Amino acid sequence: MHRLRAGDRGRRRTALTERWLLVRGRGEQPLPATGFTLERHSSTRRPSVQKGDLAICYASVWQAVFAVVEVTSEPDEDAELDRWRWSFSIRPLLALDDLDRSVPAEEIGVFPSSIWRHSYIRLTGEQFAAAEAAIAARC
Repeated sequence: MHRLRAGDRGRRRTALTERWLLVRGRGEQPLPATGFTLERHSSTRRPSVQKGDLAICYASVWQAVFAVVEVTSEPDEDAELDRWRWSFSIRPLLALDDLDRSVPAEEIGVFPSSIWRHSYIRLTGEQFAAAEAAIAARC
């Protein structure tokens, strides 16, 4: 049991880490098989992602997962952009450097049709654990 200290009472009581799938690359700009970076992730609307959350990176054109990352900043808005104006920093914890070795999304219980037109989706604990194990096995 976790008891709140007196100074914690007005704060968010469920500071649990969320698990996400971050969609990387698009049809018109797919991720290359090698040479991609994992520094920031962008979204068209303000994401629910918070600093400290964990995520699996999904290469949309490849329909496969390839990295485990930690969210290292709160979302920032660039008001000068029309599209992809929200972004946040990420730090790779485990990553494949070649998408030819990536894990098909179906292997972790995520189906590409459920990801359509999203830049991120929430994962269950089981989906996250399956993805993390599958990526680690291919590193």
